[in-house]
Amino acid sequence: MGFGSYDESEQENQSGDADYDEDDAVNVHEHDHEGEVSVEGADSADELVDRLQDMK
Repeated sequence: MGFGSYDESEQENQSGDADYDEDDAVNVHEHDHEGEVSVEGADSADELVDRLQDMK
């Protein structure tokens, strides 16, 4: 009773050797930024809830 087909031959050649060039790899930290984000005109959560209640 299995949960799906499993082909062991696909697992045999999975050593640490990969077919890619590290120079072509994506650097996920290339565009890191430090700082704050603020939104102008943003209401507080309480104000937004009050406005929603008024709409209902």
